[in-house]
Amino acid sequence: MSPSTDPVRSPSRAVVNAMTVDVEDYFHVSAFEASVPRSAWDRLESRVERNTDRLLDLFAQRNVRATFFILGWVAERFPSLVKRIADGGHELASHGFGHRLIYNQSPDEFREDLRRSRAAISTAVGRRLDGYRAPSFSITPRSLWAFDIIREEGFRYDASVFPIRHDRYGLPSSPRHFHTVGQDGHTLWECPGSTVRLAGMNLPVAGGGYFRLLPYAWTRWGISRLNRLEGQPAVFYLHPWEIDPEQPRLSGSRLSRYRHYTNLDQTETRLVQLMSDFKFAPLGELLGLTPAA
Repeated sequence: MSPSTDPVRSPSRAVVNAMTVDVEDYFHVSAFEASVPRSAWDRLESRVERNTDRLLDLFAQRNVRATFFILGWVAERFPSLVKRIADGGHELASHGFGHRLIYNQSPDEFREDLRRSRAAISTAVGRRLDGYRAPSFSITPRSLWAFDIIREEGFRYDASVFPIRHDRYGLPSSPRHFHTVGQDGHTLWECPGSTVRLAGMNLPVAGGGYFRLLPYAWTRWGISRLNRLEGQPAVFYLHPWEIDPEQPRLSGSRLSRYRHYTNLDQTETRLVQLMSDFKFAPLGELLGLTPAA
């Protein structure tokens, strides 16, 4: 079965999907961690403000509100950006502080990173945060303990699981749609990255490199399938650097550079089309945790 042969052919505007943005700079990406140490971050040209402002403009033009998972490192240096996001009617959430993969941290280190990120974002706007997304979807079989810490720290939902197989992340056994984790009344909503089920496999359809590397028809077909056949919202995600084809080039493996730089010049056009084809709202609103505007 393929996008061209499946009976799901047209977008659905009946189901509201989640628009999410991971607010980080081009040099924060995990794939370049070996060549760009954290000690060098402050010396590199930052482009996160201009790129995020461009996304805010695109969303405002089309009356789309989103969840912005903000890296604490960014919030600490650009608190006015955090305020502009909030003033645009968007939901604020945490992307951690230092863009460290959860499974490369101890539980105590992760808890401190989570607290530091929440403090940096909340200080900028004085707003409670309900949501968290780990860098690079790094809740995997090696870091399932993170759910308890996220819940204990007062977050109400997580978006750190991608139910696929990947060389850096993935939890293929996870349910594909919104569900709760935990027990004894102490549960946390999990909002996994969106997939379609084909030939016994979960295939990613909604965001990031999959949005850039694959034809737009794949995303359009996949979200339509989720909305029409399964009656489920998609969780779409992107990064501000993905609409910036002029960003500085970093050294890294051939695979990492291919994943990061391919089709950067097409992302904005595709995003505009996506917002015309589908309806979007913040994640917390879809979960009933934040009021509709």
